[in-house]
Amino acid sequence: MAFQVHRTSYFYVTVRDRPGEAYRILAQLAKLGVNLRAFTGVPVGPEQTQLTVFPEDEAKFKAGAASARISADGPHPALLVQGDDELGALADIHERLQEAEVNVFASYGVTDGRGAFGYVLYVRPDRIEEAASALGV
Repeated sequence: MAFQVHRTSYFYVTVRDRPGEAYRILAQLAKLGVNLRAFTGVPVGPEQTQLTVFPEDEAKFKAGAASARISADGPHPALLVQGDDELGALADIHERLQEAEVNVFASYGVTDGRGAFGYVLYVRPDRIEEAASALGV
C-alpha cells in the first residue's frame, strides 16, 4: 500500500459555538496567506467549539495569528498520512504502530472519492519519534 507520512504541527483555537466562528477564523487566515493542510472543529462544551488547524507553514501561521489576534494553543506534533485509498490501508498503518507499541489517542481520516485518502494521527508528544519511525519517516 502506497502512502506518505508527513510530520506536521497543529494549533487549537477555542471559539464560542456560534454560526460563522469557523468562517471568521478561516477567512482571516486565508486573507493572511496561511494555507492549511487539515482542519477540524469539535464541540468542547455547551458553548464552545475547538477548531484545530494544521498550517502548512508554522511560522506564517504564528505571525498571522498574532497579527489577527487569534489566540492559539500550540504547536503540538501530529502525523499526516496521505496515500492510495485501498482496502486495509488504515489497518496497515495501525499494525505498524501497534508493532512499535505506539498508542494513537485520536485520529481522523477522509477519502477524496478519487482513490486517495488523508489521515491525521495524534500520538503523545513523547512518542512522536517512535510513531514516525514505525511509519518510515
